[in-house]
Amino acid sequence: MNLRRDVFQAIADPTRRGILVLVASQSMTAGTIAANFETARPTVSKHLQILTECELLKQEHNGREIFYHLNPIKMKEIADFIEPFRMMWEERFDKLESIMKNYQSKE
Repeated sequence: MNLRRDVFQAIADPTRRGILVLVASQSMTAGTIAANFETARPTVSKHLQILTECELLKQEHNGREIFYHLNPIKMKEIADFIEPFRMMWEERFDKLESIMKNYQSKE
């Protein structure tokens, strides 16, 4: 059975977020990625498969090796979705800070 995975389900897992952080700076092979985790290599391979299915990672074949690298376009889609929420909370914190400063100046 082939399930379509959601990017937010993919990034919900801490190991997958860790993989994204690792490959954000440079492309890596599955073995190099797996060496950074205390889980079995097949487990890391499954995480890589999920991230690839969601298009958060891209594969690049170089001879017999497969390098994984971040897909910035898909990451931007996530950032664009989150941005309105970030702005809303930033406004709320700014208002709270203003209230607190007002309160402190009255004391």
